[in-house]
Amino acid sequence: RMSRTTVREALRILEVQGLVRIRTGRSGGAFVQRPGGDSVADSVSLLIRGRQIRLAALFEAREGIEPACARLAAKYRTEADLARLAAANAAISVDGPLEDFLQANVDWHLAVAEASHNELLTGFMLALSRAIYAATDNRAFVDAEVRQATIRAHARVTEAIEARDADAALRRMTRHLHTYAEAISEVEDRTAIEVPED
Repeated sequence: RMSRTTVREALRILEVQGLVRIRTGRSGGAFVQRPGGDSVADSVSLLIRGRQIRLAALFEAREGIEPACARLAAKYRTEADLARLAAANAAISVDGPLEDFLQANVDWHLAVAEASHNELLTGFMLALSRAIYAATDNRAFVDAEVRQATIRAHARVTEAIEARDADAALRRMTRHLHTYAEAISEVEDRTAIEVPED
């Protein structure tokens, strides 16, 4: 037998996770509801934080998932998806604050995932993007040359998606992710060299 406090706490947790809706009053109670669009992302985010998944594993997962998103986006994209990709591409700038660049970059990657029309992949990508950008030293993107290369890569992937060329979308996204990982690695290597040991 469980106490009322334990049951209330369990229901509160389920409500926060979006699995039940609590209504008060005479006809109130706990009602099961369909999980929202962010439920996959929230669950994966919880797993990443709770298990303290290392950054290298996040990058590996991203390299496995995101090219598949680009390939599916080329197959299933709609005009609305293309409009979101175009808006994200237009928002990304060589000049301007780092935070604005990073946000536009994340928006583009999520637009690709959404264009896949696969809710699981989109949820995984949302969680991975949050975790990677929170844990990564993004100073590589202060460099105008790195930003320009990112903008070109996004344009090439977008062109393949628009042309419905699934193979090219997959190849170009894979290449883009490898280039990104190399740029981040170089910044982290330089930082490790510059910091004197105690």
